Amino acid sequence: MTPDIGLGNWLYQRALRTPGRAALTFEGTTWIYAALQERIDRLASGLRANGVCQGDRVGFLGFNQPAFLETLFAAARLGAIFVPLNFRLSAPELEYIINNAGLHTLVVDTPHQPIIDPIRAALPCRRYLSADRASDGWPSIPDLIASHDPLKAGVAVAEDEVAVIMFTSGTTGRPKGAMLTHGNIWWNNVNVLHAYDVLESDVSLLVAPLFHIGGLNVNSLVIWQKGGHVVLHRGFDPTRCLADVGTYQVTTMFAVPAMLLFLSQHPEFASANLSSLKTIVCGGAPVPEPLMRLYASRGIPINQGYGLTETAPIVTFLAPEWAMSKLGSAGKPPMFSEVKLVDANGKDISKPRVNGEVVTRGPNIMKGYWNNPEATAAAIDTEGWFHTGDVGYCDEDGFLYIADRLKDMVITGGENVYPAEVESVLYDHPAIAEIAVIGLPDAQWGEAVVAVAALKPGAGLELEELRVFATDRLARFKLPRRLEVVAALPRNPAGKVLKYELRALFAAADRPIG
Repeated sequence: MTPDIGLGNWLYQRALRTPGRAALTFEGTTWIYAALQERIDRLASGLRANGVCQGDRVGFLGFNQPAFLETLFAAARLGAIFVPLNFRLSAPELEYIINNAGLHTLVVDTPHQPIIDPIRAALPCRRYLSADRASDGWPSIPDLIASHDPLKAGVAVAEDEVAVIMFTSGTTGRPKGAMLTHGNIWWNNVNVLHAYDVLESDVSLLVAPLFHIGGLNVNSLVIWQKGGHVVLHRGFDPTRCLADVGTYQVTTMFAVPAMLLFLSQHPEFASANLSSLKTIVCGGAPVPEPLMRLYASRGIPINQGYGLTETAPIVTFLAPEWAMSKLGSAGKPPMFSEVKLVDANGKDISKPRVNGEVVTRGPNIMKGYWNNPEATAAAIDTEGWFHTGDVGYCDEDGFLYIADRLKDMVITGGENVYPAEVESVLYDHPAIAEIAVIGLPDAQWGEAVVAVAALKPGAGLELEELRVFATDRLARFKLPRRLEVVAALPRNPAGKVLKYELRALFAAADRPIG
């Protein structure tokens, strides 16, 4: 008999085994596993009473809060599919995704209901629920939990049934819904458990947005599978983040590089009690080496994990023991996944330090894109390899280093320039708070390397000064030929710099490239 490894069952089984352990803390309230599971099962009964059946899609739009996680697991108990929505999107963008997913039920917190109310007539939803408090046309999740008895038994699901549809950010073209199965999420957690020590005594601080795969499934779900404690923040607040590490003796957290940067620039960073942190897992983009060295000086290893929404998300992970000796590496694939590099023709590249596209295969790879067989076929080849669109290389020991996105690579005078490499060098300049490197059209060289910088308060910077600073560490063709200064870099909710916005802005500026 194949065990039920579905989301709805394994948390239920965990609650049976450690009912009295702290499971979730949010804004001063802590729920033990037994209480959390009861709330989930009461909500599952309420959703069923509102017509949610196996295979139906249940969406959630709102900030981080317990109702997000309760809805996720309640849907799983019914064999329904959970669809987290990006709360930064506009009404037309949300309308497209909600219709594409064919949501049966949509849960929305109070701050975001004014976005949904004007477009209700254009949506397919049969039920609308408030995540927090009831109002006209918005019955509430708390009322459903209070008014229904716990579900007597969850629906058993097969490993290949879809658990979650996560829509990619859509920074180029329409967003696509990655179908993550119950098996994908389970095997990702198994991979994490074998990549580094996750303990039942761990306390994980969750500050990244839950609608993003990094927030949802790097540390949080595996911590619950093991029986640990998740401290949830409504959003990323550097002051509260630094304080709660000490208050709750946080041992692990997931962050994107931008979060680590903002924490390091906080006036309380140097004095904050961070002694309990045994590791920070960082993903979403390569971490600049100066930032990694700064955290290492505080005794905190930053372990770069590399992954994508479509891979649920772990592709490679740098174990703590290699944090300093392989500084800047994304690590090696976990136990039950494979990674290789291929050239433009899909041919395997085996030589160390030769750039190629990163492709990966394993039980964590998505089932495909929702209602998009063409995109699925383009991303996953006939042998099951998922093509990431990222460029990387392996060193002599087999450790993967991510160079950049294929689409972000700059080709200048026939030479390939990977922005992440240039950014890591320029980030060391004392005037720079944030840096992004892009390519812009150039009549002589095809593309020119352009640095876009946000400066520290009171600082100034000129192009020639920046070129001189980097000249001993970068080949001349990699040096920026234009410098643009901005107040802050545009980022998506996952913390990634929106380079397409920078390219559009400064290409439109039509300034000469020196």
